[in-house]
Amino acid sequence: MGNRQFAGKRVLVTGAASGIGRRIAERFCETGAEVVGLDRLAGEPGLPFRLVQVNLADVGQVEYVCKGLKAESTRLDILVNAAGVLRTGPAEDLSADDWQACFAVNASGPFYLLQHWIPVFKKQRAGAIVNIASNAAHVPRSGMTAYCASKSAMVSLSHCIGLELAPFGVRCNIVSPGSTDTPMLNSMVGGNDGYRLLVTGLPDQFKLGIPLGKIATVDDIAETTLFLASDLAGHITLQDIVVDGGATLGA
Repeated sequence: MGNRQFAGKRVLVTGAASGIGRRIAERFCETGAEVVGLDRLAGEPGLPFRLVQVNLADVGQVEYVCKGLKAESTRLDILVNAAGVLRTGPAEDLSADDWQACFAVNASGPFYLLQHWIPVFKKQRAGAIVNIASNAAHVPRSGMTAYCASKSAMVSLSHCIGLELAPFGVRCNIVSPGSTDTPMLNSMVGGNDGYRLLVTGLPDQFKLGIPLGKIATVDDIAETTLFLASDLAGHITLQDIVVDGGATLGA
């Protein structure tokens, strides 16, 4: 992909303070885009893009931020919903807060943003949306009920929005990562030893392992996202690309 592939493009990326969202935002900057990141956290100093703090689960905050961004420019070329929350545990042990937190960030947040920017995309009759879901939306995961259900909701939301926007020339696709080297995964599995178990498999959790024999990097996910947002994917919409080294075995 060319070094200036997205020169002059205005890009909005959620979850941009860390992990996958941050790397996606950085890669868009590196390819010439004007990037605005959204995140509940302030982020580290020295990010190459502007980061706006917002709780995406709060519809009022989302409205306030979107109105401010529209006041700066009524154009938006690319929207990437990468923010995510993971709460784990057996279904009977999950609290109402666990359940609601996953849906609020993983499904409702993208919906709130899309409601504000869909009219912009329709008016432009151009643009691309990429939603970051999970391979957990494709296969059941023991101890991940709230996360799986919320990411499945995000996938369905993406397909419906994509169908509505297709007549306007706007594409909407999904990237579904598997286990990826991020602070969230590291803290969940306990570092390199946990990564090795994910690669070889966890039969008690019905995880078969990763055929490619490695954990994904944030660049693996970012490059797929940039491809789907680019003109190279100009006839691709309503698709869900699973980036998990074969862990779902084509499910």
